[in-house]
Amino acid sequence: MTSFQTHNWQRDARNPVFPPLEDFDCGACMNPFVLRRQNEYWMFYAGGDKAGARRICLAIAPIDDVTNWKRIGPLFDVGASGAFDDLWCVLPCVHRVHNRWHLYYTGRGKSGVGLQSFRGIGLAVSDDLLNWTKYSLQPVLLGDGFPQYENNAGIAGGGRIVEVAGEGSTLLRMYYTLAVGTPSENRLIDQCKLSVIAHSRDGIEWLDKRIVLEPRLEADYENAATIALNIWPVEHGYHAIYAGIGTRFGAYSICEAQSLDGLHWERGEPDENLALTPQGDGWESKMVEYPNVIEEKGPENNNRLRLFYCGDGYGATGIGTALAEPI
Repeated sequence: MTSFQTHNWQRDARNPVFPPLEDFDCGACMNPFVLRRQNEYWMFYAGGDKAGARRICLAIAPIDDVTNWKRIGPLFDVGASGAFDDLWCVLPCVHRVHNRWHLYYTGRGKSGVGLQSFRGIGLAVSDDLLNWTKYSLQPVLLGDGFPQYENNAGIAGGGRIVEVAGEGSTLLRMYYTLAVGTPSENRLIDQCKLSVIAHSRDGIEWLDKRIVLEPRLEADYENAATIALNIWPVEHGYHAIYAGIGTRFGAYSICEAQSLDGLHWERGEPDENLALTPQGDGWESKMVEYPNVIEEKGPENNNRLRLFYCGDGYGATGIGTALAEPI
């Protein structure tokens, strides 16, 4: 009998339900972050164009047909030459902060090598989820603040923001990725990433940074990286889904974890927390990554969970979905 249980994810037979299609996302559809708005899914994602640029895009579908997407297109452009986001804007995370929508995204610059070219998390703001303006030309969060990685610049989003009790007022806690890898033939060095958090009262200034989930050498599917920690509350604490990189698959698989406080995470013994792996010879044969879970609350669907995730080539084959009953 195992001490850790993952959800029984049932992949949609129609996957990928959101393949690359338009000029603005023909190269990749990656990093889904989904909100439910009445009877629709609003999916924010990174779309890659023919020239290799990637921008935050939006698509909308009715909740009863996840293959019927209206693609709105890019919400804002990459930065000017020399900016931290002059190559890519990826990894959206959307949260309502003080009556305004905040969209956090990861900027990749043309300067820098490998993971160190992901140079900051930027912020765009909106009143209606459709019209977005960059808050600043500079990132609001950098890959610093961790003494053991004092020279690190690499940072990536892909996680989630939750609200936790703080002294005097509610705190925002952002889960994001510290990308500390440097170019190497050794995957454990080249792809080294770990999940971290930071706290904020206003969604702009982020403090109190901490490491919460690291690769573990004894689990060869997540011995290089643990990224994109998406968490949601359960009866006794939190559950999380995230992506791991390891030597077993050579790239990403999807894993789960559980916690009482959102800070200290249990994963069980190796293999117990492995939830979705690459399979078959099609769109997800080499990797599955960037998971995003939405709770479909209500008696009509038994409070089931819906997972959105990417396939091969970091979204080059598109985005798929799966369903699971709560555990």
